[in-house]
Amino acid sequence: MALDFEFSPEQKMIEEIVLRWATTWLEPQMEELYEKDRMPPDLFRELGKIGVNGIVFEEKYGGAGLGYVETLLVYETIARVSNALSMSVGASQTLCFDNFRRNATEKQKMEILPRACSGEYIGCLGITEPNAGSDAMGMSTRAVKKHDRYLINGSKTFITNGTVADFMLFYAQTEPSRGAHGISAFYLLTDGMKGLHREKIKKWGMRSSPTALITFEDVEIPEENLIGGLNRGGAILTNGLCTERITLSGCCLGSQRACLELSLKYARERVQFGKPISSFQFIQGKLADMYTHYMASKWMAYSAAAYCDSLEKKVGGKGTDLDRKAAAALLFCGEMGTKIASEAVQIHGGYGYCQEYPVSRHYLDQKLWDIGAGTAEVRRMIIARELIRDNFQSGR
Repeated sequence: MALDFEFSPEQKMIEEIVLRWATTWLEPQMEELYEKDRMPPDLFRELGKIGVNGIVFEEKYGGAGLGYVETLLVYETIARVSNALSMSVGASQTLCFDNFRRNATEKQKMEILPRACSGEYIGCLGITEPNAGSDAMGMSTRAVKKHDRYLINGSKTFITNGTVADFMLFYAQTEPSRGAHGISAFYLLTDGMKGLHREKIKKWGMRSSPTALITFEDVEIPEENLIGGLNRGGAILTNGLCTERITLSGCCLGSQRACLELSLKYARERVQFGKPISSFQFIQGKLADMYTHYMASKWMAYSAAAYCDSLEKKVGGKGTDLDRKAAAALLFCGEMGTKIASEAVQIHGGYGYCQEYPVSRHYLDQKLWDIGAGTAEVRRMIIARELIRDNFQSGR
């Protein structure tokens, strides 16, 4: 059994292009962006220029026709500079537009996806509600058919990109008596949409990635804005969570790598008691653990992405190996990310607690990955459920 974890020449080129862009265009802005909690308004158009928006989309829509391994690589590379903005990119391109691509009609895709690839459209995904977080299927937002339109009432919260999104993919109850089988998926364009209210949520981490409470008050959308068929939203939602968890693991990975690299640099340069702190065994032990945790996280994430790419339909959800692998990847990456970031701050000492040092941003951002895209506890429930179902065999 051969195991080759080397990137192809094309993948290495993608990494080089994105890293060059992130370090030259994005990094000089990050301290100010984080302090002001502001996303660069031209972020997605800049990514469109280097051709990494819609990296898994077919070329006819303006995408690159590549896979989830490459998507993960892009998100990891952006996160080496900004975990928060990498999350915003993932929320738009994978959670919103890729899920739309996998379930929309050809006419719908031709209308929307080229603008997603160019960066003209920023996307957001509406699942979580004030009273329906981990229990996503307990959502109460309603979509009621009224002639040839749907009337939407309810609210969504913790919506990444919610205040800046031009396009929203969201879920609502269309037949509440059927529970999870009575949910449908819809989309809308936010510009000029009457009855749609967006309120920014203040966070202590993931600053520069805007988060919103979105309220629907008699919002009317055309019936053709239904995606994937009536009452098919539950399946669309669960299928999309696997690619979400896998690719967003890249946000954790990039931040882990940055913490390790910044800590190595600081430990070599910081002199105490007449010698660099890198010569102290306590610091060496921390660096060794950080490296080990990063490499293990990397294997978990990229093996899950490669497995997803190997599947013809790339469909997850209950009863699939992909569901287990995706949950395990983000569970491990998230928990290792918080440990690595904490150690990075400790190595930096008082400077690690100062805003001008990037490790402080990584520390604040990483905690979100124990919570977002399904909490660590929910991920463990998914893994255990699939292990019990499958009578796990090694190698799978």
